[in-house]
Amino acid sequence: MSLLQVKNVSKNFGSLVAVNDVSMIVEPGELRAVIGPNGAGKTTFFNLITGFFRPSSGHIVFDGEDVTGLLPARRVWRGIARTFQITEVFPELSVHENLRIPVEVASGLRLRPWLSRNDDVKIHARVAELLEMGGIADKAGRLVGELAHGDQRATEIMMALALNPRLLLLDEPTAGMGEQETFEIIQLIR
Repeated sequence: MSLLQVKNVSKNFGSLVAVNDVSMIVEPGELRAVIGPNGAGKTTFFNLITGFFRPSSGHIVFDGEDVTGLLPARRVWRGIARTFQITEVFPELSVHENLRIPVEVASGLRLRPWLSRNDDVKIHARVAELLEMGGIADKAGRLVGELAHGDQRATEIMMALALNPRLLLLDEPTAGMGEQETFEIIQLIR
């Protein structure tokens, strides 16, 4: 069974056709790229898959379930995560705190005012794992807003991975980066 099936999806904004009759299948473990010039509808396409926009026509099936009408949060709970074209982090929080939030959400602890010591130890271990994987462990205590763009992107990607997705969508993960930062993000993605 395919992980993702986008079936003849279109999105119109009045008379503007942003996405026109697009179909795509993604199998488990597969890596795909959506390419095109600025204004081609790539981000709109991601917004359709993740539920930020509802398609004008067509269907989106994730892991055998039609998710076309589901809200974005429901899609996240089913295993779809994404990053954004413009980096979306909490700049006034530390890198560690930025990662702790999605780790708690993924652990089902998102609305608990207090955590058991055991839960806190598990969350801390997962955050440490993500910090290491993202190459940002040495920046754990720094405010994300103070970091270089590449480190902010790495934080955002790790935030998405903290949700344990089965489908991860990265919207222009190297936009606005220099050569070295682009290389580092490509290594991180691999």
